[in-house]
Amino acid sequence: MKKVGILGGTFNPPHTGHLVIANEVLHAYGLDEVWFMPNQVPPHKTVDEPISQSDRLAMLELAVADNQQFKVEKAELDRSGPSYTYETMKILKDMYKEIDFYFIIGGDMVEYLPKWHKIDELVKMIKFVGVSRPSYSTETSYDILYAETPQMDISSSMIRERVKGGKSIRYLLPDSVRVYIEEHGLYGT
Repeated sequence: MKKVGILGGTFNPPHTGHLVIANEVLHAYGLDEVWFMPNQVPPHKTVDEPISQSDRLAMLELAVADNQQFKVEKAELDRSGPSYTYETMKILKDMYKEIDFYFIIGGDMVEYLPKWHKIDELVKMIKFVGVSRPSYSTETSYDILYAETPQMDISSSMIRERVKGGKSIRYLLPDSVRVYIEEHGLYGT
């Protein structure tokens, strides 16, 4: 069976923290690939920074372009309505029967697992891999794997705020993504 990690998120914008987490989990569990899956409407977030789906997708494709083991999976963008992981993974499991999926989540989401839509069915369908994030607990009653990753307190919201404030975002995200943000005037540039 092929082993594929899934890293979901808004990727608004994708940053170095996302790439480091994906790379660490890829190697820790001997995965064949990690698929970055941008979501349509995350059920747990309100979108305070509207940006087009095509811009998020373009930035994500730029971010993963130099790693052959990183791919972009558009399953959630192709659906309408809230992006429930259970429904998405059901679709992916039906499409790719030869793949074992490892769903990568940060410490903030580990704490939130009990509130996930159909979580009891979901944990039987896929393996969760929790990675620690500063100031979040990774304790849960659910059977999940863990991966040690370097602690990087980088967030998409912090990057958006820095851009709005005219501050440097160099090295917080791939240079190709930084250039895209500047060339397309995103986040108030």
